[in-house]
Amino acid sequence: MTTTRRPHAVVHPDPPLSQHQHASCHSNPSHPQTPDSDRHEALVAIESMEGPWAVAGLPSTLPPGSYALRPGPGRQAPDWQATASLAWALERYSFLRYKDEAARKAATAPRRLVVPPSPAQEEAGLLAAAIYLVRDLINTPAEDLTPAHLAAEAEALAAEHPGASLSVVSGDALLHADSFFPMVHAVGRAAACPPHLLDLRWQPAPQSASLPLLVLVGKGVTFDSGGLNIKPAAGMRLMKKDMGGAALVLGLAHVIMQAQLPVRLRVLVPAVENAVGPASFRPGDVLRSRAGRSVEVGNTDAEGRLILADALAAAGEGAAGGAGAAPDLVLDAATLTGAARVALGAELPALFTDDEAAAAGLAAAAAATGDPLWRLPLHAPYAHALRSPVADLLSCPEGGGLGGAITAALFLKEFAPAESPWVHLDTMGWNLKPRPGRPEGGEALALRAIWAFLKARYGGADGGRGAEGGR
Repeated sequence: MTTTRRPHAVVHPDPPLSQHQHASCHSNPSHPQTPDSDRHEALVAIESMEGPWAVAGLPSTLPPGSYALRPGPGRQAPDWQATASLAWALERYSFLRYKDEAARKAATAPRRLVVPPSPAQEEAGLLAAAIYLVRDLINTPAEDLTPAHLAAEAEALAAEHPGASLSVVSGDALLHADSFFPMVHAVGRAAACPPHLLDLRWQPAPQSASLPLLVLVGKGVTFDSGGLNIKPAAGMRLMKKDMGGAALVLGLAHVIMQAQLPVRLRVLVPAVENAVGPASFRPGDVLRSRAGRSVEVGNTDAEGRLILADALAAAGEGAAGGAGAAPDLVLDAATLTGAARVALGAELPALFTDDEAAAAGLAAAAAATGDPLWRLPLHAPYAHALRSPVADLLSCPEGGGLGGAITAALFLKEFAPAESPWVHLDTMGWNLKPRPGRPEGGEALALRAIWAFLKARYGGADGGRGAEGGR
């Protein structure tokens, strides 16, 4: 053997390994493997089978083929095969839309993990499909993912799920009294593609009108130049990812609808490009909001909170037409502040909420799934930084200030429905470096944790009606 550690799994390749493939396996020290004499097994030394990424590096080191996993004695954790298959699938992800045929062929050479069917395995397949969707959306360049393209993606998602519908308001219609999203319009009006407001609704059956209402809101800035407060080149380079919050809530919506979670679902995505042009909004402008409050623009590069504010105001209006009970939960996700990244780094989304039950539930779900997030305080005294001498609110502190993730969250709190629990997630939405199961590029940070939290909160999900279907 090439290691003294007891292997945690036995990998069975099909077809059997050739002598050359044996040598290739042995030459990679990251996963020591010892095939037996008939070339049908490879021993894989893995530190622990309990983490979500235990086997994630295997697909990139094993030769093409079909594999199964068998744990060593005493190494089996609950649902370990489903966890392994999810990690395997996430490692196999590649964004190949713009690659040539040779690159596509090399990246898609079949390395299949065969696992027995189970509810946990169906859910793993569903989560993988949702995470692929999120990654694909974030990785797509802004030229090919405008607000109109994002609306088309949401339309395709709604079409996959019975009971789902999508309404879209765009351009100057965002200023009409019956579809009033004035700050969404102001932020996006300078771009070649007009701003859009996407409103996806779903319920599992016509008789489910009494189910709790869950509202997801996602920031959909398809590219952020910073506006007139233009970003430097380095700060603008990755700004195709500024719709990461929208991608995350669309991925969550896919899981919720496919798994038939017993809720009524509403997904609101304000989709804009923050561009520079004759119609750009300006620092010092005073904008009207859907909630009726006036907002002085402190910096045009703090645009995400403006569009989210209008969407959060709509979230509190309940069912269609403003009728019906208040939402049981409102959760927004956004690539909102660099301050959150300074505080927590790129891998740890910041969580804000005043609802202790939601905070505890999300923390427990994050720990259980190995999909971390970290709660930061909604420190009320910092709200003084949002005072404006000419408007009801200032969008961001003058000069940026300190505690920027907190002041951004406090601004959003002014528009979140007071009668409903509200959760705000400030996320990076991007892997800066590749790790097993997590390639460089767009990432669905906290999706698995949020899904586990929603399952625990609402129950009744069957793990998906066939995870291989749909996306």
